[in-house]
This record gives sequence, C-alpha cells and structure tokens, in this order.
Amino acid sequence: MPQTKPQHLDQAFDEELAKLLKIFIKKNKDYGKDNILDNGEMGIIFRINDKLRRLQNLASTGAEPENESCYENWQDIAVYAVIALLLRDGRFKDLVLDPSK
Repeated sequence: MPQTKPQHLDQAFDEELAKLLKIFIKKNKDYGKDNILDNGEMGIIFRINDKLRRLQNLASTGAEPENESCYENWQDIAVYAVIALLLRDGRFKDLVLDPSK
C-alpha cells in the first residue's frame, strides 16, 4: 500500500512521533529501564551530549557516518528527551510497556 505524503506540518510531525514510539519500544525491550534509572537525568544528559558531539563532528568535518546516520542520531536525541520528561514526573519509573506492543 503506497504511503501518502503529508499535506500539513502537523501530519509530518505526527509521523515522526510514531517512528520515535517504535524506536522507544524496541530499545526499551532490548535495554530495559535500569540503564536509565541507574544514572537518572544526568545519564540522559550524557547520552544526548554524546549524540550532539557526534553530529557536531560530522557537520564540521563533512564526513559521512559509518554507523548510525545523522537522522538516527536526531531520533535518539528526541527519544531521550521524551524519556527525560517521563523520568522527571515519575512515569518512567512507575510504568511498564504495554505487553501487547
């Protein structure tokens, strides 16, 4: 089934959010929550900083990434940002993934 191109910015934004949710679920199943809970918000800050430094290096050198694409790095940053929001208000610690996902 061919995918239609979004006609509006909010539709494109929603498509990206759906991709981020899939990434979050996949990685949460692989890593669990302890890797975040062990270091809390500071751990997320360090992870985001690593991603930003990588993007900065790639942008300043003009190099093509050999592992994760720049797009994937931006996705990871976005997922970490949402995790940080959930962590700050206690939902990340208290809730679990829907087992049907």
